[in-house]
Amino acid sequence: MRKYGRLLGTVGAAALAVVGASPAFAAGTAAGSTITNTVTVNYQVGGVSQTASSASDTFTVDRKVNLTVAEVGTTTTQVSPGQSAVVTTFTVTNTSNAVLDFALAAAQQTGGAGAHANTDTFDATNVKIYVDTNNNGSYDAVTDLEVAYLDELAADASQTVFVVADIPLNLATNDVAAVTLTATGREGGAAASQGAALSETTGANTAGMDTVFADGAGATDASRDAAHSAKDDWTVLAAALTVSKLSTVISDPLNGTTNPKAIPGATIEYCIVVSNAAGSAAASSVAISDPLPSTVTYDSGYGIFLNGSVTSGACNADGTAGGSFASGTVSGTLTSVAASETKTLRFRATIN
Repeated sequence: MRKYGRLLGTVGAAALAVVGASPAFAAGTAAGSTITNTVTVNYQVGGVSQTASSASDTFTVDRKVNLTVAEVGTTTTQVSPGQSAVVTTFTVTNTSNAVLDFALAAAQQTGGAGAHANTDTFDATNVKIYVDTNNNGSYDAVTDLEVAYLDELAADASQTVFVVADIPLNLATNDVAAVTLTATGREGGAAASQGAALSETTGANTAGMDTVFADGAGATDASRDAAHSAKDDWTVLAAALTVSKLSTVISDPLNGTTNPKAIPGATIEYCIVVSNAAGSAAASSVAISDPLPSTVTYDSGYGIFLNGSVTSGACNADGTAGGSFASGTVSGTLTSVAASETKTLRFRATIN
C-alpha cells in the first residue's frame, strides 16, 4: 500500500479522479491491471489558441494479498463420546485483489484456551478438511470433497470449509477439543493444481506487478504473513450413569411376609437402579444384563418390570412388564434415562 501511494503521487490529480470514479470493492482494482492517465494543456499566444500539449502516464496495479478465516457461529459444537464425523465450520474469504489458491491446515491444541471461554482437554481423531462442494452450508459426507487447498478463489469470494473428526470414547461432560484452521495464500492461475508459495516484494516499487502482504493477525498466525487462522472447538456432553442393585426379602417359608428372613426358600426382590446426573446428556437404549448366581432361582411367575421409579432410596412397585430371562441371565432395556432421572429394573428370585 505504501508503494501504491507513492505511484499515485506521481501521476497527479487527474489520475486520482480516474481512480476515484471506479466502483468500491473490498479487494480493489485487480492486480496486474494498468491505469493510464492523460493530461492535456491548452494555451494561447497573442490571444490565439495554440496546439495543445499532452502527456500520458501508465502504471501497473500491484497485488495486495489479504484474507480472513472465520468460525461460522459463535458457540462451541456439542458432541457425544464416541461420535463419528463431528463437524465445525469455517469461512475462508479472499479479500486480495487477485485470484489465489489457499493452502488449508487443521491443527489441534495441546491444552490452553479454546475458542469459547473454555480449555482444551483432549484431541479428536481422524481430522480431515472438506470443502462445501454444493455450497449449501452443511456438511454432506457423500457430496463434499476432502481437500488440502482451495483452488482459484476469486477476489472478494468466500468458500465454506468443514473440519471433520471423530470423538474418542470414555470422555466426560465439558471435555473440549480445540482446533485451528489456517489458510495460507498461494499463487493462483493454474486450475486443479496448488500454486507455489507467495513471496512479498522487497525494496523499491518496480514497474511490474509487485506483491504486498496485507493480512491481519489471526488466532495463531502473525500479521502480514499471507495467512489467517481461526479457532473453533467441540465440547462433550456425556451421560453420567450410576448403577446400584438392591435386594429386599419379600417372604420366607416360616414367617411369610411378616418380618421375613433370607433363608432357603425365601423370595427375594432385586431392584437395579440406574441414575443419570444433572446436566448430563440423556442415555438411550440402556441395556441391563444381570447373570444370576446358582444359589438363586429366577421367579418366572413374577416376571421383569422396566422403567420403574424410586422414592427416598426405595424402589417402587411400578414399571412396565418386559425384559427376558435366558441362560441364567436377566436382561432388559430402559428406553432412556434423562439428566437428573432415575429408572429401575425389578425381578424376583428364590433362595435355593
